[in-house]
Amino acid sequence: MKYYFCTELGLAFDEAVSMVKKALKSEGFGVLTEIDVRTTLLEKLNVEFPNYTILGACNPAFALRALKKESRIGTMLPCNVIVRELENGRIEVCSVDPVASMQAVNNEDLGEVAEQIGMKLQSVVKNLS
Repeated sequence: MKYYFCTELGLAFDEAVSMVKKALKSEGFGVLTEIDVRTTLLEKLNVEFPNYTILGACNPAFALRALKKESRIGTMLPCNVIVRELENGRIEVCSVDPVASMQAVNNEDLGEVAEQIGMKLQSVVKNLS
């Protein structure tokens, strides 16, 4: 089972990041964290790396439902979405598939929540292209 949903875009990197944030917002997600992997690796390890941003997305209503069903599920939140520059200059956007990640949790009650979040994240990725 794949653990992500992906699409490719023919946009500038910063434009793609902005577009992803807007698409997440339209599905009820906020971006809690934004990690600039390229800058971090350059500053900490002096390593050149292509543009790569990790967005920590959260839909508060679904997060609350999940937390009520499994108190330790916060270890797997927020839902990560990556925006990365490929060698051919195109931009790849990938989101975690919460159904795949929830398989590690032995709690059947999370399945429905994970499916609903997954549909929203899959819609975000699909509607970008």
